[in-house]
Amino acid sequence: MSNNVGPHHIESTYIHLGPDGTSVPLAVTESFWADLGSGRFDPLGPGRLVSQFGCTESWASWEMHPHGEELVVLVGGSVDLIVSADGEESCVPLRSPGAFAIVPRGAWHTADVHEPCTMLFVTSGEGTEHKPR
Repeated sequence: MSNNVGPHHIESTYIHLGPDGTSVPLAVTESFWADLGSGRFDPLGPGRLVSQFGCTESWASWEMHPHGEELVVLVGGSVDLIVSADGEESCVPLRSPGAFAIVPRGAWHTADVHEPCTMLFVTSGEGTEHKPR
């Protein structure tokens, strides 16, 4: 049996979902985001990253994923997801656990945190861009 079976925890081990049906756990180290940006995980090929974050304050930047939609699921807390697409900005209130939003491909988005929250993300992260808020 594969050592990928677990147990794992989503805040310390993200998951790469490959287009061929693979699910590869990725340990979240201090260098995780730098490694991701440098191509260390390129051998995994295209896919989606499943991750979970806790937020205590509103995001200081916008982000955009040009190669796929992003699923954002509220695990707990209260947050407004602000989405800017096609020249229009909309507010998506996420107030109860399990509430979710689908951010369109290429849409800039950010979050206004109303009470400390935890969100689960499924992201097609290739080419992700950030800009200050």
